Amino acid sequence: QVQLVESGGGLAQTGDSLTLSCAASGRTFTMYAMGWFRQAPEKEREFVAALGWSRHQTTYADSVKGRFTIARDNTHQYRWYLQMSDLKPEDTAVYYCAAGTTSLTPRPSDYEYWGQGTQVTVSS
Repeated sequence: QVQLVESGGGLAQTGDSLTLSCAASGRTFTMYAMGWFRQAPEKEREFVAALGWSRHQTTYADSVKGRFTIARDNTHQYRWYLQMSDLKPEDTAVYYCAAGTTSLTPRPSDYEYWGQGTQVTVSS
């Protein structure tokens, strides 16, 4: 099992920046991909960004490309960030970090482990 704990999030205004962090523990050696997803009220969970653990490749949803950056923490091996800039009200959602053991994909079903979620609210 892998345990994930998110931190960060909170309230922001349009154009602000926020950084989310996710820390993994447990059987971290099984991790292949790390991702961020979000879910707005009455909407399905959607892909935001993902990072391949060994090759550091990244992929982003079109809606956040150029504004969000996913990256590993260089000082803590099993921690990664989602740096969000130029935030918009449509970015308001609960953000979840996730870890998968098989492939780097945007599909929530490919990620076995999930954090508890952290709220991001962007006001106009």
